[in-house]
Amino acid sequence: MTQALVCMSHSPLLEFTDPPADVKDAVAGAFEEVQRFARDFRPDIIVNFGPDHYNGFFYDLMPPFCIGYEAYGTGDYDSWDGPIAVPGQLAEDLAAHVIANDIDTAISRRMEVDHGAVQPTEIIFGGLDVVPMVPIFVNSVSRPFAKVSRVRKFGQAVGEFFRDRDERVLFIGSGGLSHDPPVPQIATATPEQREFLTVGRHPTPEARAARQQRTIDTAVAFAKGEADIMELNPEWDRAFLDVVRSGDVAGFDAYAADDMDRVAGHSSHEIRTWVAAYSALRACGPYELGYEFYRPIKEYIAGFAVTTAVLKDPLSRRS
Repeated sequence: MTQALVCMSHSPLLEFTDPPADVKDAVAGAFEEVQRFARDFRPDIIVNFGPDHYNGFFYDLMPPFCIGYEAYGTGDYDSWDGPIAVPGQLAEDLAAHVIANDIDTAISRRMEVDHGAVQPTEIIFGGLDVVPMVPIFVNSVSRPFAKVSRVRKFGQAVGEFFRDRDERVLFIGSGGLSHDPPVPQIATATPEQREFLTVGRHPTPEARAARQQRTIDTAVAFAKGEADIMELNPEWDRAFLDVVRSGDVAGFDAYAADDMDRVAGHSSHEIRTWVAAYSALRACGPYELGYEFYRPIKEYIAGFAVTTAVLKDPLSRRS
């Protein structure tokens, strides 16, 4: 087995809000499962599909996909702050392969990634300097969005690159499921918000702290039923997990941006990281889930899911 997968929700609120004890224990148990899974798999390389929340990518240049040749954590919400161990030549070779297969992608020689991209790797491995990681940005917050079918094909191209290599590759997808946190939308933003969404990188510590506190305060109010944001949608979340479990990644193509906004929240687009990761694994062969966890957690403003997957049979590759 040379490819495996972990897909999981992230939340910047893990250390900043206080769900009921049974919920915290359940989430901690899910994290222990993926840590055990990763220890047993012993990856040589992580291929990380992650979103961004206007910490590294802004409207001054917003690509649908970007492969990082060199990357740094932004440190928001006390996440990884500093260089990431990126195998630069491998990342360049991957980008060349994806482009040669008719999927356009941006590249970055100085990518900045926030909590949404790095949190799963931090939880699983303790840091982003433990296992070499190729960071891949998948736009999941900022309209206009690529069709989900295009995200699937992008993930497929990434998986095909790694399919016949000898390294043990762990695909990670980070995000979702249903949630609607207080992130400004460009269509309804004030002039000040539009300026931030366009060129807001590297805020002052005071500005970052104020922004983060607004999200924390919203989560506390949401748990009390007092926040003016969309409710979580467990039915939608479970239906998405049904597609994941089926192994038929073409089923992702049915998801449309407007419908996702309407029924699952403006940040439900983070499932695109799952689509890319599962499509990458499926390009290596039929897969099966080994572990699955789901809880709607209002204190984290997230339909919170964790899954692991492996190839069913090395002999079934490419089928």
